[in-house]
Amino acid sequence: MHILMFSDQHADSLGGVQVSLRLQKQFLEQAGHTVTVCAPRMHRAHAGDPGYIDTPSVPITRDREYSMTLVSRRTDRFIDAALASRPPVDVVHVQADFWGAMLGYRYAARHGIRVVHTFHNHMEFGIERVVPVPELAVRGLLWWQHRLLKPALSPLAPSAWAYLNELALRADICTAPSSHFAALLERKGAASDVEVILTGADDSVVEQVLLGAEPRSARRPLFVWMGRMSSEKRVLEYLDAIRIADVDADFRLYGAGLLLSRARAFVREHELGDRVHFAGKVPYPEALAAIATADALVQTSIGFETQGMTVFEAAALGTPSIVSDPNIAGELPDGIYWQPADGSVQALAETLRLVAADMASGSELVVEPQTSSTFRQSHQTARMVDVYERVLAGQSAQR
Repeated sequence: MHILMFSDQHADSLGGVQVSLRLQKQFLEQAGHTVTVCAPRMHRAHAGDPGYIDTPSVPITRDREYSMTLVSRRTDRFIDAALASRPPVDVVHVQADFWGAMLGYRYAARHGIRVVHTFHNHMEFGIERVVPVPELAVRGLLWWQHRLLKPALSPLAPSAWAYLNELALRADICTAPSSHFAALLERKGAASDVEVILTGADDSVVEQVLLGAEPRSARRPLFVWMGRMSSEKRVLEYLDAIRIADVDADFRLYGAGLLLSRARAFVREHELGDRVHFAGKVPYPEALAAIATADALVQTSIGFETQGMTVFEAAALGTPSIVSDPNIAGELPDGIYWQPADGSVQALAETLRLVAADMASGSELVVEPQTSSTFRQSHQTARMVDVYERVLAGQSAQR
């Protein structure tokens, strides 16, 4: 099969969705399929891939990490021309909500190709966190969507969920990367019969890391945090919890983002430099190796995540997690995580103290590496291939 994926952001940019795209592409290609990823051109140096179609774009963040593409007939023609020399597309897989989704559905409609849609983004939460007047923003998005995708199909009242429903009604099958997000989409009426397909950990990298892992030595507890440094990830709240907890431990933060400078300033202001270290962005194998060497992975966002990718990776590597989001905690087996009493900074600080004390006393959680295929990308890719085959056979979900 030739699968054409559409994304709002380039697969080489920072973010969990992008990691998921790269893993899906890699494992589908290992299974003998062709994958092309269509996304806005990046405006900084990056690895690139012959399987990428980089559409004309403009940067939309100060660090030039993210960009957007204008949805127009000209861009449609650009995509058609880029695909003309490639094998015929069998399935369009939209993994986007904005310009990527519009371009993907327009391409599928022009060429009569069936569509799988994976919802990654809790749009309502994101808009409420970053837009001053959310209601006005939603109405603007719906107006824009209705101009680009005709006719309007959703019977829902204007909302972020109506916007997502417009996309779902054009797809043959919808998927989500976690059961809690699938349930939310169905409860809000955005989609029905949503299939859950996780983002797994790279099988070979997990095995290499586990083979090379050394026993955790007697040292200060090591807490690892990974992600985009932005407000919804609650990185500043995490640093405040570290300050309040005041425990003798190492706290290593991986990633970058718009709040990195503020995070560094917070550490300097509160003289946390002996405990808090910013490790920057690292390649995927190094990220998994860092999780494997940690005493605990710390997950801090609440209500935003549609998947618990780093937490799943930690489980696959035998590392327990501190999980702030009860939805993500509900995805995990019992006994492999700690959970703060509530979403406050104080509760997170108390959990850090508890975990550090457990480690000092030798009573910390012991997580056996999760050999279940559920956490491996090969298993999830096989399930997605089954979805593609059902779509090609005309077995669309009813919505």
